[in-house]
Amino acid sequence: MRRILILTGKIIGDIIDFFYPPFKRYFSRQFFRYGVSGAANVGFDWVLYFVIYNYVVQKQFISLGVVTVSPHIAALFITFPISFFTGFLLQKYVTFTASQLRGKDQLIRYTAVVGVNLLINYLGLKLLVEVLHIYPTPSKMIVTTVCMVFSYIMQKKFTFKVN
Repeated sequence: MRRILILTGKIIGDIIDFFYPPFKRYFSRQFFRYGVSGAANVGFDWVLYFVIYNYVVQKQFISLGVVTVSPHIAALFITFPISFFTGFLLQKYVTFTASQLRGKDQLIRYTAVVGVNLLINYLGLKLLVEVLHIYPTPSKMIVTTVCMVFSYIMQKKFTFKVN
């Protein structure tokens, strides 16, 4: 399985690198790969969020007995594990391939960074949707943009750091 992930990461990296030359005077290869693979994962997350919110949760409040979850937060919690998994694999096997940290350590660190991002997502969606009354999907896009900046810095300096 690891070989498949490495090979897939190399193929994806090579495809991204094909489009890199016009941008090389503006961005490092690593930053370009982060941007492209991250944007692909974010786009996937947004589409998944839209589908889950509109067609699975159907814009309905979800009663869990003790607590009732609003539809936009329910969609967040359903989509989160999927985009978490795809994001980790893209960062590990496409963007930050030079890191010598063990995969287990990377996953633990990645989980910590994503945990902070989840908190930012939760609080951001609560603020934008419930206080400022902005539609859920655009709110998710705004919050995701804030998380992307935070994530790049933390992934490079902490999760996948190179000694």
